[in-house]
Amino acid sequence: MNLPELLQFLLQQPLLLIALLAIFVSVLGSMLMRAVPWLGKSLRGIGNLALVGVLLLTIAQAARLTTNSDISLAIAGLEEQRIVGGETRIPLAPDGHFWVRATINGVDRRFLVDTGATLTAISPATADAAGIAPTALGRSVMLQTANGATPAKMASIDELRFGNVAARNLDTVIAPALGQTNVIGMNLLSRLASWRVEGRTLILVPKNPQPPVD
Repeated sequence: MNLPELLQFLLQQPLLLIALLAIFVSVLGSMLMRAVPWLGKSLRGIGNLALVGVLLLTIAQAARLTTNSDISLAIAGLEEQRIVGGETRIPLAPDGHFWVRATINGVDRRFLVDTGATLTAISPATADAAGIAPTALGRSVMLQTANGATPAKMASIDELRFGNVAARNLDTVIAPALGQTNVIGMNLLSRLASWRVEGRTLILVPKNPQPPVD
Protein backbone atom coordinates (compact mmCIF):
# COMPACT_ATOMS: atom_id res chain seq x y z
CA MET A 1 0.00 0.00 0.00
CA ASN A 2 1.54 3.32 -1.07
CA LEU A 3 1.21 6.61 0.82
CA PRO A 4 -1.83 8.00 -1.08
CA GLU A 5 -3.69 4.72 -0.60
CA LEU A 6 -2.77 4.70 3.10
CA LEU A 7 -4.02 8.26 3.55
CA GLN A 8 -7.25 7.44 1.74
CA PHE A 9 -7.76 4.38 3.95
CA LEU A 10 -7.20 6.41 7.13
CA LEU A 11 -9.69 9.06 5.98
CA GLN A 12 -12.26 6.29 5.60
CA GLN A 13 -11.55 5.10 9.15
CA PRO A 14 -11.82 8.26 11.31
CA LEU A 15 -11.71 6.38 14.62
CA LEU A 16 -8.48 4.66 13.60
CA LEU A 17 -7.01 7.99 12.54
CA ILE A 18 -7.98 9.57 15.88
CA ALA A 19 -6.45 6.61 17.73
CA LEU A 20 -3.15 6.97 15.85
CA LEU A 21 -3.06 10.71 16.56
CA ALA A 22 -3.82 10.03 20.24
CA ILE A 23 -0.95 7.53 20.45
CA PHE A 24 1.37 10.09 18.85
CA VAL A 25 0.31 12.77 21.35
CA SER A 26 0.79 10.35 24.27
CA VAL A 27 4.27 9.35 23.10
CA LEU A 28 5.20 12.99 22.54
CA GLY A 29 3.99 13.82 26.03
CA SER A 30 6.14 11.05 27.51
CA MET A 31 9.18 12.37 25.66
CA LEU A 32 8.61 15.87 27.04
CA MET A 33 8.07 14.78 30.65
CA ARG A 34 11.65 15.54 31.75
CA ALA A 35 12.16 18.74 29.78
CA VAL A 36 8.72 20.32 30.34
CA PRO A 37 6.86 18.24 32.94
CA TRP A 38 3.58 20.16 32.90
CA LEU A 39 3.35 20.06 29.09
CA GLY A 40 4.38 16.42 28.86
CA LYS A 41 1.84 15.39 31.50
CA SER A 42 -0.93 17.38 29.79
CA LEU A 43 -0.22 15.90 26.36
CA ARG A 44 -0.06 12.37 27.73
CA GLY A 45 -3.34 12.86 29.56
CA ILE A 46 -5.06 14.21 26.44
CA GLY A 47 -3.76 11.33 24.35
CA ASN A 48 -4.87 8.71 26.88
CA LEU A 49 -8.31 10.30 27.22
CA ALA A 50 -8.73 10.30 23.44
CA LEU A 51 -7.77 6.60 23.29
CA VAL A 52 -10.38 5.75 25.91
CA GLY A 53 -13.00 7.68 23.93
CA VAL A 54 -12.10 5.85 20.72
CA LEU A 55 -12.30 2.51 22.54
CA LEU A 56 -15.78 3.28 23.91
CA LEU A 57 -17.04 4.41 20.50
CA THR A 58 -15.60 1.31 18.82
CA ILE A 59 -17.28 -0.97 21.37
CA ALA A 60 -20.60 0.85 20.95
CA GLN A 61 -20.49 0.60 17.16
CA ALA A 62 -19.49 -3.07 17.23
CA ALA A 63 -22.30 -3.92 19.65
CA ARG A 64 -24.89 -2.17 17.49
CA LEU A 65 -23.71 -3.96 14.35
CA THR A 66 -23.25 -7.47 15.72
CA THR A 67 -26.02 -7.74 18.35
CA ASN A 68 -29.53 -6.40 18.94
CA SER A 69 -28.12 -4.12 21.62
CA ASP A 70 -29.34 -0.52 21.46
CA ILE A 71 -26.32 1.19 23.00
CA SER A 72 -26.91 4.90 22.55
CA LEU A 73 -24.29 7.66 22.40
CA ALA A 74 -26.09 10.74 21.15
CA ILE A 75 -22.91 12.85 21.28
CA ALA A 76 -21.44 10.57 18.59
CA GLY A 77 -24.61 10.39 16.52
CA LEU A 78 -25.54 6.92 17.82
CA GLU A 79 -29.20 7.32 18.79
CA GLU A 80 -31.34 4.51 20.21
CA GLN A 81 -32.72 2.32 17.43
CA ARG A 82 -36.47 1.70 17.78
CA ILE A 83 -38.78 -0.60 15.84
CA VAL A 84 -42.47 -0.01 16.53
CA GLY A 85 -45.84 -0.79 15.00
CA GLY A 86 -47.93 -3.86 14.28
CA GLU A 87 -47.76 -7.18 12.45
CA THR A 88 -46.82 -6.88 8.79
CA ARG A 89 -47.18 -9.60 6.14
CA ILE A 90 -45.04 -9.56 3.01
CA PRO A 91 -45.96 -11.89 0.12
CA LEU A 92 -43.29 -13.74 -1.85
CA ALA A 93 -42.62 -12.02 -5.18
CA PRO A 94 -42.50 -13.95 -8.49
CA ASP A 95 -38.69 -13.73 -8.43
CA GLY A 96 -38.60 -15.74 -5.19
CA HIS A 97 -37.71 -12.80 -2.92
CA PHE A 98 -39.59 -10.68 -0.40
CA TRP A 99 -39.88 -7.05 -1.55
CA VAL A 100 -41.60 -4.11 0.17
CA ARG A 101 -42.45 -0.56 -0.76
CA ALA A 102 -41.07 1.64 2.00
CA THR A 103 -40.56 5.29 2.76
CA ILE A 104 -37.08 6.25 3.94
CA ASN A 105 -37.07 9.70 5.53
CA GLY A 106 -40.30 10.27 3.58
CA VAL A 107 -38.89 9.12 0.20
CA ASP A 108 -40.60 6.16 -1.50
CA ARG A 109 -38.27 3.28 -2.39
CA ARG A 110 -38.37 -0.49 -2.96
CA PHE A 111 -36.47 -2.70 -0.49
CA LEU A 112 -35.43 -6.33 -0.57
CA VAL A 113 -35.94 -8.08 2.80
CA ASP A 114 -32.82 -10.23 3.08
CA THR A 115 -32.41 -12.45 6.16
CA GLY A 116 -28.89 -13.24 4.97
CA ALA A 117 -27.79 -9.59 5.15
CA THR A 118 -26.23 -8.45 8.44
CA LEU A 119 -26.94 -4.77 7.83
CA THR A 120 -29.62 -2.69 6.21
CA ALA A 121 -28.04 -1.16 3.09
CA ILE A 122 -29.09 1.60 0.72
CA SER A 123 -27.85 2.77 -2.65
CA PRO A 124 -26.07 6.14 -3.05
CA ALA A 125 -29.07 7.38 -5.08
CA THR A 126 -31.44 6.52 -2.24
CA ALA A 127 -29.11 8.15 0.28
CA ASP A 128 -29.01 11.36 -1.76
CA ALA A 129 -32.79 11.44 -2.24
CA ALA A 130 -33.43 10.81 1.47
CA GLY A 131 -30.78 13.29 2.65
CA ILE A 132 -28.65 10.62 4.30
CA ALA A 133 -24.91 11.23 4.65
CA PRO A 134 -22.19 9.07 6.25
CA THR A 135 -21.96 9.63 10.01
CA ALA A 136 -19.17 11.97 11.09
CA LEU A 137 -17.27 9.30 13.04
CA GLY A 138 -18.72 6.36 11.15
CA ARG A 139 -16.22 3.86 9.87
CA SER A 140 -16.19 2.12 6.54
CA VAL A 141 -17.18 -1.53 6.63
CA MET A 142 -16.56 -4.30 4.14
CA LEU A 143 -19.64 -5.92 2.66
CA GLN A 144 -19.53 -9.39 1.18
CA THR A 145 -21.27 -9.42 -2.19
CA ALA A 146 -21.43 -11.81 -5.13
CA ASN A 147 -18.46 -9.92 -6.58
CA GLY A 148 -16.39 -10.11 -3.39
CA ALA A 149 -15.76 -7.69 -0.54
CA THR A 150 -16.58 -4.04 -1.16
CA PRO A 151 -16.43 -0.96 1.13
CA ALA A 152 -19.54 0.82 2.38
CA LYS A 153 -20.01 3.88 4.58
CA MET A 154 -21.89 3.78 7.88
CA ALA A 155 -24.92 6.08 8.15
CA SER A 156 -28.23 6.39 10.00
CA ILE A 157 -31.86 6.45 8.81
CA ASP A 158 -34.15 8.81 10.74
CA GLU A 159 -37.23 6.79 9.84
CA LEU A 160 -37.94 3.77 7.64
CA ARG A 161 -41.61 2.80 7.23
CA PHE A 162 -43.16 -0.19 5.53
CA GLY A 163 -46.47 -1.94 6.17
CA ASN A 164 -47.31 -1.41 9.85
CA VAL A 165 -43.65 -1.13 10.90
CA ALA A 166 -41.63 2.00 11.60
CA ALA A 167 -37.89 1.86 12.34
CA ARG A 168 -36.24 4.96 13.74
CA ASN A 169 -32.54 5.90 14.03
CA LEU A 170 -31.70 2.70 12.18
CA ASP A 171 -28.06 1.98 11.39
CA THR A 172 -27.42 1.47 7.70
CA VAL A 173 -24.61 1.47 5.16
CA ILE A 174 -24.41 3.35 1.88
CA ALA A 175 -23.28 0.65 -0.55
CA PRO A 176 -22.38 1.64 -4.14
CA ALA A 177 -21.69 -2.01 -5.04
CA LEU A 178 -25.39 -2.88 -4.68
CA GLY A 179 -26.31 -0.65 -7.60
CA GLN A 180 -29.90 0.58 -7.20
CA THR A 181 -30.88 -2.15 -4.75
CA ASN A 182 -31.89 -1.31 -1.17
CA VAL A 183 -31.83 -4.05 1.46
CA ILE A 184 -33.50 -4.52 4.85
CA GLY A 185 -31.10 -6.63 6.90
CA MET A 186 -30.89 -8.44 10.21
CA ASN A 187 -30.05 -5.32 12.23
CA LEU A 188 -33.74 -4.43 11.75
CA LEU A 189 -35.22 -7.95 11.82
CA SER A 190 -33.37 -8.92 15.01
CA ARG A 191 -35.07 -6.05 16.85
CA LEU A 192 -38.52 -7.48 16.17
CA ALA A 193 -40.35 -9.73 18.62
CA SER A 194 -40.36 -12.35 15.85
CA TRP A 195 -40.19 -12.93 12.14
CA ARG A 196 -41.11 -16.10 10.29
CA VAL A 197 -42.10 -17.47 6.91
CA GLU A 198 -45.45 -19.22 6.56
CA GLY A 199 -46.00 -20.69 3.14
CA ARG A 200 -45.29 -17.84 0.74
CA THR A 201 -45.60 -15.04 3.30
CA LEU A 202 -42.99 -13.36 5.53
CA ILE A 203 -44.56 -12.26 8.82
CA LEU A 204 -42.90 -9.53 10.89
CA VAL A 205 -44.04 -8.86 14.46
CA PRO A 206 -42.65 -5.90 16.44
CA LYS A 207 -42.00 -6.30 20.16
CA ASN A 208 -44.78 -5.77 22.70
CA PRO A 209 -46.00 -3.45 23.99
CA GLN A 210 -46.46 -1.85 20.61
CA PRO A 211 -46.36 1.95 20.65
CA PRO A 212 -48.62 3.45 17.98
CA VAL A 213 -47.01 4.32 14.67
CA ASP A 214 -47.48 8.09 14.54
